[in-house]
Amino acid sequence: MLYENLGINEQGHLTIGGLDAVDLAKEFGAPLYVLDEDKVRANCRTYVQALADYMPAGSYPLFAGKALCFKGLYPVLEEEGMGADVVSPGEIYTALAGGFPPERLYFHGNNKTDEDIQYALDSGVGHFIVDNHQELDKLDQYAGERGIRQKVLLRVTPGIDPHTLQAINTGRIDCQFGVPIETGQAARFVKAAVEKKNLDLLGFHSHIGSQIFEAEPFCDAVDILLDFAEQIRKGLGFTVRVLNLGGGFGVRYQESDPQVDIPGNIQALAEHLKAGCAAKDYPVPQILLEPGRSIVANAGVTLYEVGGVKTIEGYRSYITVNGGMTDNPRYALYRSPYTVLPASRMNDPRDFLCTVAGRCCESGDLIQENIQMPLAQRGDLIAVLTTGAYNFTMSSNYNRLCRPALVMLHEGKARLAVRRQTFEDLVACDL
Repeated sequence: MLYENLGINEQGHLTIGGLDAVDLAKEFGAPLYVLDEDKVRANCRTYVQALADYMPAGSYPLFAGKALCFKGLYPVLEEEGMGADVVSPGEIYTALAGGFPPERLYFHGNNKTDEDIQYALDSGVGHFIVDNHQELDKLDQYAGERGIRQKVLLRVTPGIDPHTLQAINTGRIDCQFGVPIETGQAARFVKAAVEKKNLDLLGFHSHIGSQIFEAEPFCDAVDILLDFAEQIRKGLGFTVRVLNLGGGFGVRYQESDPQVDIPGNIQALAEHLKAGCAAKDYPVPQILLEPGRSIVANAGVTLYEVGGVKTIEGYRSYITVNGGMTDNPRYALYRSPYTVLPASRMNDPRDFLCTVAGRCCESGDLIQENIQMPLAQRGDLIAVLTTGAYNFTMSSNYNRLCRPALVMLHEGKARLAVRRQTFEDLVACDL
């Protein structure tokens, strides 16, 4: 089995956190997002402990809310000692509605509107990750009007390729996020920031991409950032107190994917950082990381009900399910690999080569192609693993389909965390 929280019971059903997937679908309906809270907590603890063990005092992880954002998740994150990365007023509002302390929020985004900036300031958001000169100017203005000295990090791009999917590679020079170091623009960006009266510059932020399985790309980024920090210290007299290295450690979507040693990678990164600082006689800065996918992805499973089987003679066979690109658009967007299981028939032979297709009126509405499953029957339950990240948050109402419910599992019990949308919800904003 791909993850240790999954199993098979005496009925031949998939279990998630010890609970029968078929029973969950009967109680809460399908499609259904299932999130194993115990696994989320374990993933949080892995990061919190590794940063405490190997990085300088004050270092800690921030959960990237773009991966998964709903009110009930934030009490869990707070209890586990996480900070939180938010990228919109909606994410800020959700975190605060979940009782998360605003001073532990870090506000990202490459196009924060005037309204966004003012809302975040009025909400007491602890840190801004400033993306550009226009934002810098407006943030200084609005902070001054409120008598606030706002803590900020500057987003800079180190110009490295972590060899990940191009759509999730954010560390290259030609990117809409941040200001590039190589062109000299980042140095001018820092100079402008240190001159602002209402901003307290703590350091730099960079994010090089996602689905990274080793420490080496982060070490390369650290080398560039430390060289840049030393340049800034010599030129402006400013010493970096905080380096936010972003997120990006990957997860296993299929058995062929490598295991990721999070503590080992953080230890290697810490040793590289400390050696680099020692070589430059530079104070070792506090380190922040922004895991999102690697906190929640492997804690999530999506359950679907089979509608039917269709074989196009001479071509291929399809198993159709009652969800699809509305609740998981990642295959349509990225051809993302997934492990698909016959949740209600785990012990049956998987000798039927097929493509799992969704119910939307799009030929691209596929969950996974060319996989082996039992010959399905209408009403069978199918599970798609590792759907805790970028499924719920990227879901839509295309074809006027209602978004699924989300259930959290904790210590052998299931509770509804997000109710299923109704038809009334679909027209609630219509006039």
